[in-house]
Amino acid sequence: MKRRLNTDKKDFAFTLVELLVVIAIIAILAALLLAAISQVKVRAQRIQCVGNLHQIGVGLQNFLENNRGYPVTYAGTNDEYPSLDRSWIAQLERNGLGIARPETNYYQIGVWLCPLARWTIHEDELAFYAYNAQGILIPVNFSITNVLGLQGHFNPSSKTLSPIAESEVIVPSDMMAIGDSFDGYIDLLRVHVNDLSNRNTLTRHQGKANVAFCDGHVESPTLRFLFEDTSDAALSRWNRDHLPHREKLSP
Repeated sequence: MKRRLNTDKKDFAFTLVELLVVIAIIAILAALLLAAISQVKVRAQRIQCVGNLHQIGVGLQNFLENNRGYPVTYAGTNDEYPSLDRSWIAQLERNGLGIARPETNYYQIGVWLCPLARWTIHEDELAFYAYNAQGILIPVNFSITNVLGLQGHFNPSSKTLSPIAESEVIVPSDMMAIGDSFDGYIDLLRVHVNDLSNRNTLTRHQGKANVAFCDGHVESPTLRFLFEDTSDAALSRWNRDHLPHREKLSP
C-alpha cells in the first residue's frame, strides 16, 4: 500500500532563526553588490576625467599648431576674447577645441567637468582643471616676472602677457600643462598636500591626480610625487627649461 505524502503546512514553515539568517544573507549580498556598483561608478568617473584631459590635451596641440605658442594665463584686452572671459580656458575652448560660441557656463560642463571633484565651498565660478602657469614657484615666492611655467612673458610697460613659444618648452613630453584643480582656481600650484585636506583631494582619484602634458599625453602621478617630492624628476616637470630649480623652493 502506497504511503501518502504529508502535506501539513507546518512542515514547510520557516523558523524565526531561519528567516533571520536568510535576511542577513540577503543584506550581505546587497551590501557587496552596492559596493561593487559604487567602485565601478568611481572607476568610470576616473576614466572620464582622464578622457577629459586627453581631449583638452588635443585642444592644446591644435592651439600650438595655430599659434606656435601656449595660451597665456589671461589674454590682453585687445585680443578676440570677451572682456569677462579671457582666461587660458577661454583661449583653448575657442582656438583649441574650435568652439566659437561657448555656452555661458562651458567651463563647468563637458570636457571641463571632473565628475569626482568635491569642494566644501560653493562651486559657482569654480574651475575643475588648472594650468601650470607658474612652474615650480610656490605662492610665497611668486613674482610675475620670474615664472617658469606657461603663464607667458610679462611686459611691464603694457602690463600684458605674450605667449611662451612652443620652442621654449625643452621637453614637452615631460612638462605638465594642465591638471586637476584641487581648490577651484585656474592655476595649478605646487602646494603641500595637507593644505588641501579640507577638500576631497586625497580620495578624488585614490591619492593620485590626472595631468595632461605639453605633448598632449595624460598621466596620473601620486599627489605626493606631484606636490611634495623634491627629486629632479619630480621638480623638472613643472618647468619649461626642464631643470629642477630647487633653489626656488621654500626653505
